[in-house]
Amino acid sequence: MPQSSSPRHLSSHLRSDSELLHAREDKDFDEVYPLPIRDLSGPHWSPVNVCRLAAKLLAPKPGVRVLDIGCGPGKFCMVGAAVTAGHFTGIERRLRFVKTARDLVELYSLTTVQIIHGNVTDFDFQDYEAFYLYNPFEENVLPPLRIDSDVVTGPNLYTEYVHCVQHQVRRMPTGTRVITYSGDDAEIPEGYLCQELAFDDELKLWVKQDMK
Repeated sequence: MPQSSSPRHLSSHLRSDSELLHAREDKDFDEVYPLPIRDLSGPHWSPVNVCRLAAKLLAPKPGVRVLDIGCGPGKFCMVGAAVTAGHFTGIERRLRFVKTARDLVELYSLTTVQIIHGNVTDFDFQDYEAFYLYNPFEENVLPPLRIDSDVVTGPNLYTEYVHCVQHQVRRMPTGTRVITYSGDDAEIPEGYLCQELAFDDELKLWVKQDMK
């Protein structure tokens, strides 16, 4: 479901200082968000320094199409647009995060960012060249990580989502890049080689190898 291009009312609680998109500290970047979403940053949104490095590794040249799986309020996509010339799409199940992210995309005129409200199981990865996963499914098996009750969670969904991502990235061509941050890397299928580590090995860059 593509985001609407029609004019939308922008929430008055969003900060419009474009310098925030280039912030080096989370306490500064997260000022773009309303307080209820800002308060979730520590345990749930990627640190801004992780976003900056991951975006540069996934989009090393202009026009690379990057998908953020479970994008929350769009932090990685917005940072990626600020520091690279790639195109960033986020998919997110929680509508309140999607609405905030879309408001910010419009507020900052981020023409290389799109936020989609949907489920990864209903989404085709073939239009993308690189993928970012910040531990998007573990709330299904670790109740303390659950953000709210807005969406259904459960161990069966964890298995379904992981298998879905495995299947989709397995079909991608040689050279496809995937970054995982935190988590257990369960989404990475055979055929991908870890080529770079950062942030105490929590960030991993995986590249699909030629299997011939």
